[in-house]
Amino acid sequence: MIPWRLTGWVSVAMLAFAGNSLLCRMALKHTGIDPTSFTLVRLVSGAIMLLLVVRLNRGVVTPANNGNWWSAAALFAYAVCFSFAYVSMSAATGALLLFGAVQATMIGYGVARGERLSLPQAAGFALALAGLVVLMLPGLATPSLLGSMSMLTAGVAWGVYSLRGKLLQSRGASNPTLMTAGNFARTVPMALGLSLLMASHLSWDGAGLGYAVVSGALASGLGYAIWYQALPSLKATHAATVQLSVPVIAALGGVAFLGETLTLPMLLASTAILGGISLVILERK
Repeated sequence: MIPWRLTGWVSVAMLAFAGNSLLCRMALKHTGIDPTSFTLVRLVSGAIMLLLVVRLNRGVVTPANNGNWWSAAALFAYAVCFSFAYVSMSAATGALLLFGAVQATMIGYGVARGERLSLPQAAGFALALAGLVVLMLPGLATPSLLGSMSMLTAGVAWGVYSLRGKLLQSRGASNPTLMTAGNFARTVPMALGLSLLMASHLSWDGAGLGYAVVSGALASGLGYAIWYQALPSLKATHAATVQLSVPVIAALGGVAFLGETLTLPMLLASTAILGGISLVILERK
């Protein structure tokens, strides 16, 4: 069982992660901001918030803790593809594609490194991949193949970022919040460079900028800081399992705040993805 106080912090973190999908979709659908500007403001706001959290906690800066340019590149790729994907898809579809791609990347990496899957795990992995394929079928839930591929790329990038985080921790990085702050700070010049390249396509308004700031500072920066505080107290299976709630929260939020609808085929695909990943996670020793 997870203690009540810890449950509260974990719940806040999951709401924050799902909130990123809702805020991005809301901004790109209902305001005048473009994906590049949203990405820039989100990353800058997230970097500032995380640096403030680190300063308040008086984190000790070491070369291992202070971020990494390759990790920052993966984080930047995730943020850019995430924003461009949400131009043309619902919050629920995007969250499912993202989550499925992240888990498939990390599980696939483990298999490539020699991890063996039991028969239930292999069946669960195949079921989750089948759900992703069904979710991408034309006319089901995703408006365009380009949007689907963009979100899948975002998921792969986030999976790579997560795997690099585990690698750096094994090499002495002991403060994940500080490491994330360093990575966010390194994405800012990348986002500025993209904005210069896309200068003729940039647009924004007050509402769009507001959604981007909230997404970066609260849903990303503060959400990650809370998650990293709770993570050491969670078992690995608990940590992986609670993240299954993120696409569900995003789907419910999309219905409540964006007027999205959940079709039967989409619900079946969602069940396949989340159920399949659950089998892989819960079967692990």
